[in-house]
Amino acid sequence: MKFTDRIWNRVEDIWNRYLEHPFVSGLGDGSLNVDKFRHWLKQDYVYLVEYSRLMAIGAEKAPDLATMNMFSEMLHGTLFGEMALHRKYAEMFGIEESELLETEPSAVNTAYTSYMLNHAQRGDAAAVAACLLACAWSYNYIGRALADKHPDQNNNPYKQWVDTYSGEDFSELNGTAMTLLNELAEGKPERELAQLEEIVVKTSLYEYMFWDMCETKEEWPVKFK
Repeated sequence: MKFTDRIWNRVEDIWNRYLEHPFVSGLGDGSLNVDKFRHWLKQDYVYLVEYSRLMAIGAEKAPDLATMNMFSEMLHGTLFGEMALHRKYAEMFGIEESELLETEPSAVNTAYTSYMLNHAQRGDAAAVAACLLACAWSYNYIGRALADKHPDQNNNPYKQWVDTYSGEDFSELNGTAMTLLNELAEGKPERELAQLEEIVVKTSLYEYMFWDMCETKEEWPVKFK
């Protein structure tokens, strides 16, 4: 059994809750409020900047060139694929890239990225791969589920979102993320495997909190200057 098969048994229920979330279901049928999507767009852009740092850390900690290449492939796909989608949507909504970069990360966003960076900096390459997995795998899972449920996306303003995360390029990116963790987890003792599994479970919960944050347009509980 691959390590990702073991992880799936822990995260399946959480990820199925994503599909029931009003923000996610609104992406699929096109009913999502535009202001909520704009909030996701800004928050996810600054999230992806920190997410990209994880891949750079992974490349530095890679035990061999092949692993370094996989981290680098994910970094390239995120910087020039996924973030390009965000910039295209920003242009559609009249948002400058400078505004995306100046976005103040919300409390949930800050907690989530800090959690991942902490484990990535403290751990080995496998810990970095574990931090990366939930985002890539769950977005592909959501995209494919929405595409299956709503095969006609022609009138959906979020069609490109669904197409991107269900598409071949992102599926390959996710495949790299899964392969990375499976290979790096091989031969590790149970104690370390349990720690890696817990990282994926916790980041899956953070993903749910991120959807909640976008649905409510949450930033910080107290406004500050």
